Amino acid sequence: MVVTAQEVAALRKRTGAGMMDCKKALIETGGDFEQAIDLLRKKGQKILADRAGHHACEGAVFACASLDHKEAFLLVLNCETDFVAKNELFLQLGKAILEVAAAHKPSSIAALEALPLGGGTVQEAIIASTGTTGEKITISTYETLTAEVTVPYIHTGNRLAVLVALQGAQGADVMAAGKDVAMQIAAMNPIAVDKDQIDPTVVERESAIIHAQLVEEGHDAAKAAKITQGRLHKFFQENTLLQQPFVKNGKVTVAQHLQTVAPSLTVTTFKRIGVGG
Repeated sequence: MVVTAQEVAALRKRTGAGMMDCKKALIETGGDFEQAIDLLRKKGQKILADRAGHHACEGAVFACASLDHKEAFLLVLNCETDFVAKNELFLQLGKAILEVAAAHKPSSIAALEALPLGGGTVQEAIIASTGTTGEKITISTYETLTAEVTVPYIHTGNRLAVLVALQGAQGADVMAAGKDVAMQIAAMNPIAVDKDQIDPTVVERESAIIHAQLVEEGHDAAKAAKITQGRLHKFFQENTLLQQPFVKNGKVTVAQHLQTVAPSLTVTTFKRIGVGG
């Protein structure tokens, strides 16, 4: 049977499968387009099952905001090798899934996978991509933020993304400040917005470690307690976003920088997520 290049291209556009895979599927099904799609999906399902025990620890992050910037969306699409993670079809799949997430706002990964994409569902598109690449592909993370202003940021290389939620002002200056803060979060990896958001058990553990070190150094209990408080203050400065020195101007903190943009501007929360956790 003769299969035209146009038919192959149409099937490839619909499924994301490779050109040769599409051609073989059309020949095998006698040119029946729908049967060829089913055949490619079955191939993808078989490969996915065969590779179920493989670790999909590579991949890329994708992030975007709604048009009014009140919502932001982030997902991590994983594969097995860096080669596939940089493949344009893999990146296109991730962007397409993110667009579906932003349009429908699903509550979970399972709900996202069940949403329509192309001629099937998101999960079917992933299975088809698995058939094309020969690698296990999964959505490992799906996160959202809602705030007065949200700013997404993807770090160079598509392996790390940040979502920032701000309140207190709006406008272009706020968006620019939000991007600066997102870059700060990517670089400095704070554990919380401020000390009040740190898990008390983390503070207790850090305090106990500092106190034990001071006692070991020979300080009496009263002096050790006083020094512990000072070192905890330094711990907060280094590990909480608003207290960190601003990377573009180390003479001010992030909180102080935001106040120069707008007096009430602050960060309420953030999410920093990379490939592999």
